This record gives sequence, C-alpha cells and structure tokens, in this order.
Amino acid sequence: MAKIEAIILLFLVFLSLLQISLASRKPVPAARKKDIPFIKCQVCEQLATQLYEQVLTKEAQIFPKKVSEFQIIEIAENLCNLKKEEGDWIFRIDIVENGDALELVEQDTEGECNSECKTVERACQEVLGYSDTDVAEFLFKKKPQMDSLLNFLCKNLTGACFAKPPPVPKDRVPGESFQPKSSKEAEMEKMLRSMQGMPGAPSMKMYSKEDLLNNNFQDEEADDDDEEDSFPSNLGKILKHKQSHKTDWKQRILKGFTENLSSVRRYVSKASRRLQDRWKTNSKSSKGKKPEL
Repeated sequence: MAKIEAIILLFLVFLSLLQISLASRKPVPAARKKDIPFIKCQVCEQLATQLYEQVLTKEAQIFPKKVSEFQIIEIAENLCNLKKEEGDWIFRIDIVENGDALELVEQDTEGECNSECKTVERACQEVLGYSDTDVAEFLFKKKPQMDSLLNFLCKNLTGACFAKPPPVPKDRVPGESFQPKSSKEAEMEKMLRSMQGMPGAPSMKMYSKEDLLNNNFQDEEADDDDEEDSFPSNLGKILKHKQSHKTDWKQRILKGFTENLSSVRRYVSKASRRLQDRWKTNSKSSKGKKPEL
C-alpha cells in the first residue's frame, strides 16, 4: 500500500505542476452580450445540428441498445457548457463580420476561448433556456429528421429564428481573430476535464502566467453577470479588480495542494483498511475449512 500511496502522491504533484505550467493564455474577456441578437438564430441552428449529431453518435456507441430520454436530456443540458465535452463545438466557431451582419464560421480545429467563444456560449444558453427537456422529449418520441428538429427548436419552441436579425451597428468594435489552439493544449485540457471529481483532484483549473503573477484566481462563472456589457472598455476594470486581491498566490496553490494530499491520504487509508479487513476475513475462513481428502 505504501507504493500505491507514493504513486498517487507523485501523480498529484504532477497535476499541481500541470495546472501552473500548461497555460500561457491571457485572462478571458467576458461575453459580448450586445452581439447575441445578431447571432441568435445561427447559434440555434448549430445547437440543433449538434444535438442531432451527438445523439446519433451516442446511439452508435451503445448499439444495439436505444438511447434513453434521460441521456438525450443530459446531452442537451451540456451542449451550451464550455466545461463539458458536449460543448467542444463552441471552440471551433469564429464570429466573422460580413457587411452589416455577423456570420458564424465553423473552423477545422479548436481555437483559443476569447470573448467570441464566451459570446457563443452565452447565446446558446439564452436560446436553449429551460427548453432542454422539451427538445429532448421531441427528439426521443418523434425521432425527427434534421430539418424538423431545427424548425421545432429554432422557430416553434424558442423563436430564435422567428424574425430576421437586425443589422449590425457600423460603430461595432470588431472581435478577435480566430487563434487555433495547439493539439497538445487541447488534449491536456480534455485530460484535466476528464479528471474532474477524482479523489484528491476537485475543481481542477489551469492558470496562466499572467494569472499567477497578478493573482487572478477569480471564478469565471461570475464574469458574465458581474461585468458591464461594454467591450473592450471594461477590460481594464476587470483586470484591475482581479489584481486588487492581496492573497499570496503561492499560499493559495500550497493550500489547494495540501487539501488534495489530505483527501488522497484519507482515500488511500480507507481503501487500505478495507483490504486489510478483507484479508483477515479470508484468512479466518480459510483456517476454518477442513482439508480435502
């Protein structure tokens, strides 16, 4: 058991170092909420497409069993979440200015998550809202073709494509250019995400060099609701707010690492006791048996 504990502890050391050294990204800007009306319909169409294709993929994985309504609801719930595998499609979307309109262009690879990435995620969440169970029920019971699903979700259910989007203001500040993410970084992020919930590795997150130097340990969940809609004028305010926290980042990392180690030690000790009890029980039962003739 000592060897197992040592291996687990070394593994946690690796994870802690990985969280610090992996990312060299800048803090992620907030979603540009004012852009949502211009892309809402296109996001809904992407959402319907992803739901349809991911359900088909799920069916192929569990063949000959049938995908349950609960599984479809689970896919629908995660489609608008960048932290879930079902939401990976958002990383491939680039918002391109096309005259007085905004166009969603799907790229061949995942890109860095900037304000456009956050904007698509936010638009997806606003479109779907509380309709995930309704669209899942429709898909499960009706088994529609792609066109029927798109019409149901984007017109009848959410109304996202009911009207033509308004023209984009001429003074709109252009968004960032699409920056492809390295395959190594994408793979590492997926690995860290898959380890969520493991003993001793709760709430794992990667920090950039800027985050570590400026103590930017804020929760990204709050940035959309707490920040102003203006962009990029609010960026300085965001960074200033994050830099105002005076907690030593070294202490924060050490504290998190210590908590991880404590959790693993408890987990290993508990498993060790179970193995010892089982060994004693097996030993007693083997001694009580009479030898066969």
